[in-house]
Amino acid sequence: FSAGLDLATAYNFTSSFIIQQAYADLSYRWLNLSIGSKERLPELKNSKLSSGGMVESNNARPIPQIRLEVPNYVAIPGTHKWLHLKGHIAYGRFTDDKWQEHFTSIGNPYTIDVLYHSKSLFAKVGNKEHFPVEFEGGIQMSAQFGGDQYIAGQKEPVIDMPTRFVDFMRVLVPMAGDDTTPEGEQVNIYGNHVGSWNFASTAYLNRWKVKIYYEHYFDDHSQMFFQYGRWKDGHIGLEITFPKNRFIDTFVYEGLGTKDQTGPMLYDSFWGKFEEQISAKDNYYNHYLYQGWQHWGMGIGNPLLPGPIYNKNGQITFISNRVLAHHIGFCGSPCQSLSYRMLLSYSRHWGTYDNPLNEIKKQFNSLFEVTYAPQQLKGWSFTVSGAMDRGSILGNNYGGMLVIRKQGIIKSGNK
Repeated sequence: FSAGLDLATAYNFTSSFIIQQAYADLSYRWLNLSIGSKERLPELKNSKLSSGGMVESNNARPIPQIRLEVPNYVAIPGTHKWLHLKGHIAYGRFTDDKWQEHFTSIGNPYTIDVLYHSKSLFAKVGNKEHFPVEFEGGIQMSAQFGGDQYIAGQKEPVIDMPTRFVDFMRVLVPMAGDDTTPEGEQVNIYGNHVGSWNFASTAYLNRWKVKIYYEHYFDDHSQMFFQYGRWKDGHIGLEITFPKNRFIDTFVYEGLGTKDQTGPMLYDSFWGKFEEQISAKDNYYNHYLYQGWQHWGMGIGNPLLPGPIYNKNGQITFISNRVLAHHIGFCGSPCQSLSYRMLLSYSRHWGTYDNPLNEIKKQFNSLFEVTYAPQQLKGWSFTVSGAMDRGSILGNNYGGMLVIRKQGIIKSGNK
C-alpha cells in the first residue's frame, strides 16, 4: 500500500491553491489498483527530460481516476524472460467545470461533467542478461465521453451526452453512438478518442545506455494505421545515459512534427453528395463537442502545442496544432547532495488548417532547475526552478517555483 499528497500554491494561475496529487495505491504482486489524482509517467520516455507524451504528459493537472494496471513489465512464463507485458485500464472524471464556465466568453461552447477513459498495452522483447539490446512497442488510447455542452450565456445545455453502462463499453471498445447521441457520434465513434503507437530500442553498452524512440499520434482512424500511406507526423527521440561523472548524467534530444495531419482536406461522405470519404484535416487536440484535449486549460498531450489557457478570446481550443519543434534536455549531479536539470525547446507554428496564422510564429522555452538534498535531512529535498518564454506564440514570460519535498514517513516528535 502507498499513498501520496502533493499541494501547491500559485500566483497568476487557474487557482491559488492546487491539489496536484492525492492518491492511494494498493498492490498485489504485479497488479496495482490506483485511486485518485496521480502524475503518470510518459511511456518509453524520460519523465524528467522529455517534452512529454503526445497522448498524455505531465503538462496538465492529473485527472482523478480509478486505474487497474500492471505498471511494470512482467515476464511471460515460458519465454525465458525474453517477452514482457504491461498495461492498464482506467476511468475517471475531469474536474475543470468551474474553470471552463469562467474562462469561456459569451457565445462560445464549453462542456462540463466530462468523463475520462484510458487504456494501454505494451510489450518488451529482450533479455539484457544475454543480449545488450531491448525492443519495446505498444499502443495507448484515451477518451473524453459523457458530459453536457453549453453555450456561454445560456442556461440550458445544447448537447446532453448519455453515460449509461453501454457507453462505458463504447469507449472501452471504440464504437459508434446510438440515436441518443449527436449525428457526428453515430457516424464516427462515441466520444473524443486520441491515441498513439509507441516504439523504442535500448542498447546497453558497458556503462553507457542509448535509447531511440518514436511515438506516432492519431486523432482518428485515418492515422491509426496506414490508410493514407506512410506516417508523416510523429515524435522522435534519442536518450543517452553516460558513465557516472560530475558533469552530465543523461541527455535527451527530441524532434516533433504535427504539420501533416493526413492532409488539408476533410470530406465526410455521410453528409456529402459523393461516396468517397476523405478523412484528413485531423485537427489535433481539437473536437467539436469537447472543444479540446485539455484539463484546466493546459494541454493533456505534448506542451509544445500550447493549450487554451493562453487564448485571449475566451475560446477553449488549440489555436496552433501544426508545429515543428526541437527539444533538448539534460541533467547531472555535481555532488551527492546537489543535482540540476535543464530543458530547452524551439518551435515553429502554422496555426490550424481552418485558421492558419498570418505568418509562421516562433517560440523558445527554457527551464533551469537545481535540487539540494542534504544528507543530514534524510528524505528532504529543496528545489528552485526558473523558466523563460520568448517568442510570438506565447509571448515573453518569466516564472519561478520553489518546492519543498519530504519522501517517506513524517514521524511525530511526541513520545
